[in-house]
Amino acid sequence: MTEPTAAPPPHLLVRAARGEAVERPPVWAMRQAGRWDREFNRLRSGLSFYEFSANVELAARASLLPRRFGVDGIILFYDITTLPVAMGQPFQLLPARGPVPDRPVRSRADVEALAAEPDADRFGHILDLLRLVKAELNGSLPVLAFAGAPFTVATYCIGTGKDQGATRRFAAEQPAAWEALLDRLTTATVGFLRALVRAGADVYQLFDSWAGELTPQEYDRWAQPYHQAILKAAAGVPRGAVPGADGVVGRRRGQPGRAARPGGGAPDLSSSYLPGQRR
Repeated sequence: MTEPTAAPPPHLLVRAARGEAVERPPVWAMRQAGRWDREFNRLRSGLSFYEFSANVELAARASLLPRRFGVDGIILFYDITTLPVAMGQPFQLLPARGPVPDRPVRSRADVEALAAEPDADRFGHILDLLRLVKAELNGSLPVLAFAGAPFTVATYCIGTGKDQGATRRFAAEQPAAWEALLDRLTTATVGFLRALVRAGADVYQLFDSWAGELTPQEYDRWAQPYHQAILKAAAGVPRGAVPGADGVVGRRRGQPGRAARPGGGAPDLSSSYLPGQRR
C-alpha cells in the first residue's frame, strides 16, 4: 500500500508572517520596483496607471515580474486607491502628485455617498488578478494582497495626501465628516480583504504610509484603533499593519517602525526589498 504523500511545508514568507522562527528574512518586491525595472516599463508602454492595473492580464504579468529575482513571495499589482474607486470615488494618478480624487470629500454627505460595502464586482479585476497569479504560480510561491489603512486612504479621499497640516485642518473643521470617513473606510476595507482571503491570498499587509508622521495622540485616535479593527475582522491568514517607515510605533520603542498586529509578537511585514537592495 502506497504511503500518502506528506504536504509540503508552508512557504518561508508564510512561516515568517506567522511569527515562526525562520532561517532568514523573506524577500519580496513591491510594485514600486517598476519605476526602475525596464521590463515593467516596457510592459506598461504608456498606459495610465489605472488603465494598466485594470487590465488583468497585464497586471498579472507585472505582479509576476519579480520572480526572476528569486523572491519568496509575489505581491499583487494594484493601488490602495482601488478600494475608494470601488466605493464610488474616481481618482487619477498624476506625476509628482500621486493619487488625486476627481471630487474630494468635503462633507458628511460626501462620505455617505460612498459605498461602505461595495459589491465585489466593483473590484472584480483584483479578484481575477489574484486567481490568475495563483494559477500561474501553481503553489510555487505565496501571494500577498494589501489594502491601505483608513487614515492614509482618507487623506487621499479628502485630497490632502501627505500634507499633514491640511489633513489636520480638515479634521478640525469637519470632525464629523472625518470620523465618518475613517469608519466607512474601515468597513469597506474589511470587506475587501475578506474577499481577497476567500479568493486565496496567503498573506496581507495593511499600509498606513502617512501615519508615521502623526503624533502619538493622533496615532492612537486616527490609526491604531482602525488597524486593530481590520486585522481582527479580516482574519484567516497571517497579516500585519505597516505604519510608515519611521512610524510613531517605532519612535515609542526607540527603533524604526515595525509591523504590528493584535496580540503582539508580530512579524515585520514591512521588510519588502530586493536581493542586494538596502532596506
